[in-house]
Amino acid sequence: MHPETLVRDHTIYACVMGSRAFGLATDGSDTDRRGVFLAPTPLFWRFEKPPTHVEGPLKEQFSWELERFCELALRANPNILECLHSPLVEYADGTGRELLALREAFLSRQAYETFTRYALGQRKKLEADIRGHGAPRWKHAMHLLRLLASARDLLRTGHLTIDVGDRREQLLEVKRGELPWPEVESRMTRLAGEAEEAVHASPLPAEPDRRRVEDFLVRVRLASALQPGPYDEGVQGVVDTGGVGQG
Repeated sequence: MHPETLVRDHTIYACVMGSRAFGLATDGSDTDRRGVFLAPTPLFWRFEKPPTHVEGPLKEQFSWELERFCELALRANPNILECLHSPLVEYADGTGRELLALREAFLSRQAYETFTRYALGQRKKLEADIRGHGAPRWKHAMHLLRLLASARDLLRTGHLTIDVGDRREQLLEVKRGELPWPEVESRMTRLAGEAEEAVHASPLPAEPDRRRVEDFLVRVRLASALQPGPYDEGVQGVVDTGGVGQG
């Protein structure tokens, strides 16, 4: 099956991410679309497996196969967790709504490590820009501040909110380069410190609920296997008879 067909015919969840989801969009902002597709189970019984992710077919569109998406979410990948909490949901079928209902199962104090590690990598890139070009990429600086505040609030409250709300103008000032770098750097350091303080008293569990997520994945894989489809001749007969003959 062509990768784009998987996205077209088997998407279970689709949302808008980026500046529009963060409440930071301006007139020139792109529309970044993210999604999750459920590859039909019979495709996994072939030597050539379905892709773990697909870019396109629309501009600025990227989708993950459900299992890969869940794996990354269980590792507290910041981009994946934020995708699950987008306020701009464009589509969710029954399975997609079940995935959204599992959002809290993916959250844990592991988010401190993953968000912090990602933030540190981005900060090093900003510092390299300053050394090489005399100034950081201000848009990236803005998003780093947003991410650090989001991580701090997640650890404090146990809930992930990605819309910046009343912090919009402060962050857009950074994007426009209207604040000196030392002040922006000071904000980053303060937010990182507040996140470190918050993790010790966080209401989040130490680990995500991996069993709950796995039960969901197994159930939807089985349901997919029982659906008739054109992906593999004889597959439905194998499933219905309960096994493969031993010649």
